[in-house]
Amino acid sequence: MQTIDIKPFLHVRTAKNPAYHPNEGSLSFLTDYTGLPQVWELQKGNEWPSQTSFTEERIIFVDYIGQTSQKIIGMDVGVNERQQLFLLGDDGGLTPLTDSLDHIHHYGGSSPDGKWIAWSSNRRHPAFFDLYIQNVETREIRQVFTEDGIYGVVKWAPDGTKLLIQKTNSNLDNDLGLLHLQSGDVVWLTTHDGEAHFHTPYFTESGDALYLLTNKDREYSGLALLDLSTHNITYVDARDWDIEELTMNHGKSHLAYSVNEGGISKGVLHDLETGSLDTWDMPSGVTTELTFSPDDIRLAYVLNGATHPSDIWELNLETKQAHRVTYVSQSPAVDDHLIEPELIKFTSFDGLEVPAFYYKPKHVTGKLPVVVFVHGGPESQIRSVYNPFLQYFLNRGYAVCTPNVRGSTGYGKTYTHLDDVRKRMDSVKDLTYLVEWLKTSGQADPDQIAIMGRSYGGFVVLAAITHYPDLWAAAIDIVGISSFKTFLQNTSVWRRKLREAEYGSIESDGDFFDKIDPLHRTDQITCPLMVLHGANDPRVPIEETEQIVHELQARNHPVQYIRFEDEGHFFVKLQNNITAYSGVANFLDEFIAKP
Repeated sequence: MQTIDIKPFLHVRTAKNPAYHPNEGSLSFLTDYTGLPQVWELQKGNEWPSQTSFTEERIIFVDYIGQTSQKIIGMDVGVNERQQLFLLGDDGGLTPLTDSLDHIHHYGGSSPDGKWIAWSSNRRHPAFFDLYIQNVETREIRQVFTEDGIYGVVKWAPDGTKLLIQKTNSNLDNDLGLLHLQSGDVVWLTTHDGEAHFHTPYFTESGDALYLLTNKDREYSGLALLDLSTHNITYVDARDWDIEELTMNHGKSHLAYSVNEGGISKGVLHDLETGSLDTWDMPSGVTTELTFSPDDIRLAYVLNGATHPSDIWELNLETKQAHRVTYVSQSPAVDDHLIEPELIKFTSFDGLEVPAFYYKPKHVTGKLPVVVFVHGGPESQIRSVYNPFLQYFLNRGYAVCTPNVRGSTGYGKTYTHLDDVRKRMDSVKDLTYLVEWLKTSGQADPDQIAIMGRSYGGFVVLAAITHYPDLWAAAIDIVGISSFKTFLQNTSVWRRKLREAEYGSIESDGDFFDKIDPLHRTDQITCPLMVLHGANDPRVPIEETEQIVHELQARNHPVQYIRFEDEGHFFVKLQNNITAYSGVANFLDEFIAKP
């Protein structure tokens, strides 16, 4: 079987974050075409964009301020997630708006007249996020809301006198409120019992209601209308799948959103005047970041599929025909090598059906070596999108399976909570039943099954090889948790409360952590292990990796470790990714015989 190097797969560039110029119709977006995410702009009528930012660090987002031509960006240093805000000039020059490098700044949009922006930051205390507004011209900063908790600005109200804000209670629960800037008073709009999230709200044309997405009193997120005077919520489109990525056109007459059907998106256009729903044809994948053009004639969105890497597409709203407008992901070197997954389900120990995407390499017969890749989160969902290193493994002859074990999102609230706190190991046990399915139905060689995961998925990797060591021929842990106790002690202070809602607390569940933590069970590991981590990681401190590496090295267990001094929780620099995933491939080749 002919294989190609890792580099072409990693050189597949991506485009995201489409932002239309309010007046001219040009389209700004982010792409890593030069190896690091930068701002590019596609002028109307041109086939190829031009680069408009030239920074030494990654750019996290780009947007226009109000109805002006001024662009604002977010950028951090060394992928440390301490985002600062800047104005981006037409010549690529940067004007700093926030200059507090030890703190995080989350952008909350601009006032209707474009004179002010809003953001939240943990400047006052590392654990809490307060709310600020800032004059774009004078740079004056005003603190407008202070309270212990995690607060953020969602957007400005149409009259410019109020901010729509949110309080984050957990990763799956929040509340929306209206902050009156003159008085500082907040009217909370979504007080509720039980768990619910409320997100991507849009003011109606009259300004007396919000269209938003919520799962209040439901398993799945639906489209709802929130009356600002009564606070009553009425569902407008409620399905047995999550509705995502809501956006509203400038004329306030149409909504666009996507439906997450088992990890694959279906786009929807909603006519608010007639109530009619429409859709359009698109390749299989995930649709995100929908945004209407200023004239409401086009809808830009990001499409990312297993065989259609992330690029920006546009839908003509008159003809309902979609076409691709950026081609940064196009790569003849790999296009013919990309593989679509099959959606499969397997039955776990308690009868629960667990979904997974299963990719099989081309032109390989007989029993297959398999890499099981576990997503992070854990409140997340692995979807049918382009993944360079998984496609690379397929090209080298490995099958790849990406399960959404219990605890994943996308399948309703009940499913998401099946692994909470002391049910944690049930999700790891799901993997043992996946292995059985792979052996009996997936052509897997039982002696050639590896497990790989990043972040929380890294914990699952370590838990799997310490609690079920006989199943795995090799393991790869990327920025993973080796001990919930030390993780909660050392993660960013503001993040700890959010994670405790999912994992439990040291005070209440420390005994359970001691029982399940891989760090205390390293003597059970029998397979070789590879670990990778960025030194600047603010989410999972690098000590989580190094303490288990040291344990294994002390007993001369085969362990390979790659530490990146200039990366964080995510690896964003091209050369580092080449080092990381060529290393992983070589590790697999060494410990799992290739077909």
